[in-house]
Amino acid sequence: MGKTIAEKILSEKSGHDAYAGDIVIAKVDQIALQDGTAPLAIKQIKALGFPKERIAGAKITHFFVDHAAPSPRKELSNDQRLIREFAREIGADFSKPGEGIIHQLMVEKFVNPGDLVVGADSHTCTYGALGAFSTGMGSTDIAISIVLGKNWFRVPESFRIEVYGEFQNGVYAKDLMLRIIGELGVDGATYKALEFHGDKIDSMRIDERLTMANMAIECGAKAGLFNSDDETRRYLKERGRVEKFREVKPDSSAEYERELFFDAGDLEPLVAKPHNVDNVVAVSEVEGIDVDQVFVGTCTNGRLSDIEVVARILKGRKVAEGVRLIVGPASREVYLKADELGYIRTIVSAGGVVIPPGCGPCVGIHMGILADGEVCLSTQNRNFKGRMGNPNAEIYLASPATAAATAIEGKITDPRKYV
Repeated sequence: MGKTIAEKILSEKSGHDAYAGDIVIAKVDQIALQDGTAPLAIKQIKALGFPKERIAGAKITHFFVDHAAPSPRKELSNDQRLIREFAREIGADFSKPGEGIIHQLMVEKFVNPGDLVVGADSHTCTYGALGAFSTGMGSTDIAISIVLGKNWFRVPESFRIEVYGEFQNGVYAKDLMLRIIGELGVDGATYKALEFHGDKIDSMRIDERLTMANMAIECGAKAGLFNSDDETRRYLKERGRVEKFREVKPDSSAEYERELFFDAGDLEPLVAKPHNVDNVVAVSEVEGIDVDQVFVGTCTNGRLSDIEVVARILKGRKVAEGVRLIVGPASREVYLKADELGYIRTIVSAGGVVIPPGCGPCVGIHMGILADGEVCLSTQNRNFKGRMGNPNAEIYLASPATAAATAIEGKITDPRKYV
């Protein structure tokens, strides 16, 4: 019987002929933690009493400071110091505030096709865009991974998602993923692996694949997986590690629990209404709703191609009076390249604010917390009640193009008039 991508990677890493439903103990290739989750993992490791020379996963562990970068409170500053000192103590990698978001930096620097990656963050599934099996775990499980360099996994069943055709003008990968989540529901793929296939998927750039893999967790999925192909090779070559390329794809006889088919040409710009990601409607159904803030960024849509779309729409225009436009590059590299290409100047000239590379207001810690009754349209991955720091505010999710058009008009706007 043929195997899915998830079955292949977990079989290889465990050394067993594994299929969906099997429990395996597998060696991990990379481990990632951020400043919101790392302190608990570190405390658990210290409680285990392992001497640092016996911590098997130290050299494959990467710590990032992105959720509060720079720190807005002394308590968070103390946590960040704890992370920095522990990373130095065991010889792990550490990225200081301002380097960027955990998930962007992991794909820029570390993750390769066929890798098994675990992270103390639910959006670790992002790395599936490169053909890696990557998944989020709790801080205690991650502590075990760091100490042992391995962990247990239940091999997930897989859904095959086939996408064909071409997007209409003004439609993007974010719209497609919102459509898929709207179809499946927030728990419709719990503990499944989503595999993305079809001619539309094959033609996507890595940035687009990252957006889709990132949001796999929003319908409950354990992982979001793409074949590695010529586009993956191009990306790795650009990153200086083309030698890490390997072909990752399912067998033609692989068995799937469910198959879904989508025509990209049928899509229009979509918006997820408060307070669930699967509360998806066409932009026309919410067009005209006034907004107070627009946020472009995060591990979902803070990449260079996203900022380029925003700058292109904003060029020669102004952000609406009374609206705050906040843009957060996903990494220092993205920030510098956007500056070099003039995107930052365009956004600031239009009335936007560009914040340091990091998560920004997404998790409601700083740099854009909403006031009571305010409405924000954001490119992030979650719009749960209170997500941006205030349960008395509302969050709509959309693509960077819809965000830019909305910032110009001060109300939710179909981007097709600007694209």
